[in-house]
Amino acid sequence: MRDDLRPYWVKKLYLKFRNGYVDYFLRPECESLGPFPNMMKPWYVHISGNNIRIGRNFTAIGEPGNRVEIGVWGREAGQGRIQIGDGCLMSPGSRMSASDEIIVGDGVMLANGAYITDSDWHTIYDRMVRTDPAPVHIGDNVWLGDGSTVLKGVTVGENSVIAARAVVTRDVPANVVVAGNPARVVKELDPTREFHTRMDYYADPEGLEQFFDAVDREVLKDNTFWPWLWSVLYPPSKRRR
Repeated sequence: MRDDLRPYWVKKLYLKFRNGYVDYFLRPECESLGPFPNMMKPWYVHISGNNIRIGRNFTAIGEPGNRVEIGVWGREAGQGRIQIGDGCLMSPGSRMSASDEIIVGDGVMLANGAYITDSDWHTIYDRMVRTDPAPVHIGDNVWLGDGSTVLKGVTVGENSVIAARAVVTRDVPANVVVAGNPARVVKELDPTREFHTRMDYYADPEGLEQFFDAVDREVLKDNTFWPWLWSVLYPPSKRRR
């Protein structure tokens, strides 16, 4: 991992620009977007459709070629909804596509390329007709692994883990790990053990922001403008050639 050579004020300016982008372009696309969103490269986050509600401390990590996508395409104008709880994470390439209803609990994590949908979107023989959607409900503190898929009509219980590449076609109980295609239970979690969740991490969002600001001040305090600019225009990788 390369050192961050930015002066403190440059990083603060970038964060202000990033937050401004979220407020100007993404917040209006939501029926509601809670406070303290943390969207990394928000220009690679796409939100579209009706009735999208996102809770506080939402984290989305967009990348070129791996956009985060949240979309509602209702069967009629104004129909369909997505509700995302507090403290949720969407990693690069993760997607939610709703025809009728997707509800995601608090502290849910979607790894790279994870996908949730409540519809097949068309029938096998008539590709112009939407098949019957069925709501998807994801419980609190669920973890969807890399490239996993949750299909229509599924309810996933709290704390459960969807393994990488799993395809979930039926309900998943709480406190289990499922894997495979179609996914099945491969491990049971101990519900008596304490879970440390993203909700714990964001228990004091104001204090967390102040903490990271203090870290930036300390780590970046000796950085100056011209060496940083030189590293941008002529990065070390080019110098080694």
